[in-house]
Amino acid sequence: MVLAVIPARGGSKGIPRKNVRLMNGKPLIYYAIHNAKNCPSIDDVVVSSDDEEILKIASSYGVETMTRDSELAKDAVTLDPVIYDAVCTMEKKKGIQYDVVITLQVTSPLLSSDTLDKALESFLASSDDTYISVVNKPHLSWTKKDGCYVPNYEKRLNRQQLPPNYLETGAFLITRRECMEVNSRIGKKVSVYEMPEREAVDIDAASDWVLCEHELKKKRIILRADGYKELGMGHIYHCLTLAYNLTGQELLFVTKEQHEPGLKKLQEANMPVHTIKSDEEFLEFVQEWKPDVVVNDCLNTKADYIKELKKYVKRVVTIEDLGEGADYADAVINALYEDHTRGDNYYWGSNYVCLRDEFFCATPSVFHEQVQNIVVIFGGTDPSNFTKRIYEMAKRIHKDYPEIKFHFALGVGYDQKANQIETDEAAGIYVEQNLKHISDLFGKADLAFTSQGRTVYELATMGVPAVVMAQNEREMKHTFAQMNNGFLNLGLGINVADETIETTFRWLVETPQIRKEMQSLMMRHDLKSGIKRVIGLILEDEEI
Repeated sequence: MVLAVIPARGGSKGIPRKNVRLMNGKPLIYYAIHNAKNCPSIDDVVVSSDDEEILKIASSYGVETMTRDSELAKDAVTLDPVIYDAVCTMEKKKGIQYDVVITLQVTSPLLSSDTLDKALESFLASSDDTYISVVNKPHLSWTKKDGCYVPNYEKRLNRQQLPPNYLETGAFLITRRECMEVNSRIGKKVSVYEMPEREAVDIDAASDWVLCEHELKKKRIILRADGYKELGMGHIYHCLTLAYNLTGQELLFVTKEQHEPGLKKLQEANMPVHTIKSDEEFLEFVQEWKPDVVVNDCLNTKADYIKELKKYVKRVVTIEDLGEGADYADAVINALYEDHTRGDNYYWGSNYVCLRDEFFCATPSVFHEQVQNIVVIFGGTDPSNFTKRIYEMAKRIHKDYPEIKFHFALGVGYDQKANQIETDEAAGIYVEQNLKHISDLFGKADLAFTSQGRTVYELATMGVPAVVMAQNEREMKHTFAQMNNGFLNLGLGINVADETIETTFRWLVETPQIRKEMQSLMMRHDLKSGIKRVIGLILEDEEI
């Protein structure tokens, strides 16, 4: 027989009414009771307290309660006699003797019932007398000896190379009944049970309370996106931006294993990734992982897919979704397209742009009468290979504009070698692939060539006038990249002749007043607040 004792004194001074104060909508004592009741190996649960309010709340959760003697509620009294008293009282009441006793502390609300159950199973299968909950915190430390500060180590090593340093968490202590005395709960053969660091917070100060409440409120979020040549890498980069702004949540990327460029980028970003082969496999995984939110950044969805997803997850958010499934999502966020005929769950336009972090502190481009630097950037894969066309144009016109430098920013999925795109300083051509900080390049640019994706927002933020060519019919629906916002849009790129591109280039280079007006139109937009709105929609938090 196993008894769990939850000691809960009423006289908390650091945090008044600590044990019954609401944490994430529930009394603090609820979490210890919940863990004990959800541990299959625990037979009985008792709360020992000197406080009537604590006892009434504990009783409402369906556990035994006992009024602690006032002598056992004094500040100087340790837990040993309190637990011993509770065990003896319960044994007398039940007419039995317990085999194992667990002390569960109210001040460890992050402890999970799963961890507690595994610890108890491990203990019951062992020959140990006592298990103490610990967290492993290896650090270089010092102590004071004979008036001098001396190290607690022989050799300075990196933290990962240091020997274990187990700190008691106070979350639980498991011991055999025969090892218990009035002033001791620890037997001769002691072992430790290492618990997850996230669960090891012991509430002792207000800052601990804030941390625990945040942890209990955090959400499990799946970000689903793919990246490959035909689709491009925009969805991967967008979800990475979301991830960097969802700090404090439990995140997991899901991508199809056959789309290697996207998978590789996520792995390079050190993000947790789970791979799937199909929508059916994804739905099965959602049932297993049990997320609170799924962000689906995979373009058009089908109604059956979203309806099925909604069976297993509370909130579904889709990105750039023009499919029939979007009507069934909780929120549809589309910074690129606008269609105000759709329902109230649609959030359109530039108010929902998610700029990457680097653009929040980057300095916009300074206007120059004479064009000095041109950026050429057509996304992660450039499926229509506009890069090659601009590269060949740059070579042709160099004799007419020897002072202009072309900077080609190639995406991670672009085949530079096959397309023979390389730096040629004699022709004023500089090529870089998979740049980590693109805003530096934009900051010195006077003009840009780009496709009609999210990059247009980044160029607008940096004030770089741009010539735009859409990669496909879908991109042509993007409404922002127009002249009224500072862009010269040539339409579907595959239908634009090389002569038109070159003529447009020459006109812009030779008419600085047009470029200056384009920059002015770009800079009137405040695009930096969009990420805050999108994060609020994902978390369903109106205050964000």
